[in-house]
Amino acid sequence: MRALVIEHPGQVAVTDIEVPSAAAGEVLLRVRMVGLCGSDVNSFRGKNPMVSFPRIPGHEIAATIAGLGEGVPAEFQVGMDVTLSPYTACGNCPACRRGRPNACRTNHTLGVQRNGALTEFITAPWTKLIPAPRLSLRELCLVEPLTVGFHAARRGEVAAGDVVAVLGAGTVGLGAIASSAHRGARVISVDIDDGKLALARKAGASQTVNAKREKMVQAMLDLTDGDGPDVVIEAVGTPDTFRAAVEAVAFTGRVVYIGYAKEPVCYETRLFVQKELDIRGSRNAVIEDFREVVEVLTRGAFPVEETITCVVPLEKTGEVLEEWSQNPAAFSKILVNVCE
Repeated sequence: MRALVIEHPGQVAVTDIEVPSAAAGEVLLRVRMVGLCGSDVNSFRGKNPMVSFPRIPGHEIAATIAGLGEGVPAEFQVGMDVTLSPYTACGNCPACRRGRPNACRTNHTLGVQRNGALTEFITAPWTKLIPAPRLSLRELCLVEPLTVGFHAARRGEVAAGDVVAVLGAGTVGLGAIASSAHRGARVISVDIDDGKLALARKAGASQTVNAKREKMVQAMLDLTDGDGPDVVIEAVGTPDTFRAAVEAVAFTGRVVYIGYAKEPVCYETRLFVQKELDIRGSRNAVIEDFREVVEVLTRGAFPVEETITCVVPLEKTGEVLEEWSQNPAAFSKILVNVCE
C-alpha cells in the first residue's frame, strides 16, 4: 500500500509499505482523508523536536472501518465512517491517575512520535474511535484539530454569560471560538488577518479586533467597559500574545495557553497576584471534547468549507507542504485525499 513518508527535513516520498493486520481489540481502518496542520509543516521543516525521521505524518483522520479484530464491540461495523483520537495514555503517570490522559507524560501522537495516517490502511484500538455517521469526510478531518480549541474552552471553564477573548483565529483558535459560543459566551476574536477575523465571526465570534491596526489589550478593554474579558485563550504562541492575555484579562479571570512561545516570555508578575488569576495550560483533548465537536458539526454550526484551503491527492502532499512552508499565510487547512 502507498504511504507518504517524510524521509528527512524537506524531503518527502510516496513509498510502498505492508498492509497492517488488526490485533485483538483493534480495527483495520481504510484511511479516506487526512488533514494537515502546523505541526506537520514543522515536521516537514525539521523543526518539530518530537519527530524523528523517517516519519509518516497525519493525525487528523477520516476513515472507514475495513476489518475487525477479536473482541471489538458490535457497535463497530465494517463500512462505518469514523474519526479517532490520535493520542496514547500510559495509565500510570500523574496526569493519567488524575483522569487527564490528554496530558499523559509519555503520550505518543500519531504522525509525531509514531507513524501516522498518511497511508492507505492503519490499525487502531476500538477505544480510540469516534463514530459520527452524519458527518462528511471533510468534517471528520476537522474534528481533531477543533477539539484542541474546545479543550481550551473546557480548561477555561467557559460558561454562559462569560466574555471570552480568543487570541488567534487559526483552526485551533476557531475551535476555541466555536466552543465558547456553544457554551453561551460572548466571544471576541483577535487576529492580524481580516479574512481570518471574518471566518471567526462565522464560527461564533460576535466582535473582532485586528491587532495589526489596533492595540489589542486596549481594544479588549474597550469592548468590555474597561473590565477585560473573563477568559482569555491564547492560541498564537508569541511573547506579545502571552503577555497580552495576562494584561487584558479581568481581575480574578482565567488565562488559558494553547500556543507554545518560541522564545522566553518576560512578564509583569505583579498582575498574577494583584488580579488573582487562574493561569492554565491546555494540551490535546479528551473524548468529551471530540463528542462536543461532533455535536457542533452535526448541527452545521461551523463554517467547514470556508476553513478548508485546498484538497490534494497523496502524491501532491510534498509539493503543498513546501508551498505552505514558504508562504504560511496563504493556507488555513489542507486536506489530503488518500483513498477515494
